[in-house]
This record gives sequence, C-alpha cells and structure tokens, in this order.
Amino acid sequence: MDKKSFSVVRELPELNISIFAFLLNFVWEIFQMRFFLGMEESRHSDAVLVCTQATLGDVGIALLAFWVVAWFSGRERGWMLRPSRNQVLGFAALGIIVTIAFEILATRVWGRWAYSEVMPMIPILGVGLVPILQWAILPPLIVWFVQRQLR
Repeated sequence: MDKKSFSVVRELPELNISIFAFLLNFVWEIFQMRFFLGMEESRHSDAVLVCTQATLGDVGIALLAFWVVAWFSGRERGWMLRPSRNQVLGFAALGIIVTIAFEILATRVWGRWAYSEVMPMIPILGVGLVPILQWAILPPLIVWFVQRQLR
C-alpha cells in the first residue's frame, strides 16, 4: 500500500471510530466484569474472550450509531470533525437504546448473562445501570478522540 492509499484509509471515519470504540469499550468491559455473574470466578482467558466479544459488539453499535447520525446529518460522514451537541447526543442515545434492547434480550430472553448482586439496576427497565453508563460516557470520548485523529 503506497503512502497516499494509507492516508486515505487512515482518514476513514469508520476506521477511527472502530479503533477508539474498541480501545475504550474493551477497558470498560474489563472493569465492569464484577457486575456480571460468574465473570470474576472465570478463567482469565475465558474472561478476556468474553470481553473481546462484547467489545466487538460495542464497535458494531458505535458504527451503527455513527451511520444513523450521519444519515440524519445529510449523509455527512465527516460530522465528527465539527460535531454539534445534538449529533453527539444522538450518537450516545442510539447506543443507549440499542444497549437497553440487548440487555433485555440477553438477560431475559436468551439467557446469555446475568447480573451479579453488585449491579445497580434501573427499576423501570429492569436492566443494569453500568452498561447504560458505558453508552452515556464513552461516545463523547470516542467523538473527541476521532475528531483529533482526523484533523
């Protein structure tokens, strides 16, 4: 790959979103393990695998949210260069909505995971607070990092 091709790839918003979403969400997934039943007792390699799989899902959610915000912004994929407050809020809100749906499905329908006794719960929704906080806190950080990378 020549230098110009590499520059074009490096400047793709989706690549930068994927990288920063992966890095930030992986750290979050590792630190939130104690809030999920059985994660602290699992083998290290199993816990890392579960956290990596969850992180890849988080990257997918971030990309989906990015594309939806881009579509509502007039199909402008460069919106992260000068994001408005509404774009950042939309990016985070979409992540929160998707996460609530996945948490409900994973805990009540599919039985993929369960919360430990230390997980604070959102009473009306019946989902854990920590995964929701993840999507309230990390999207603005992802935007901040991507914005600086693409400048």
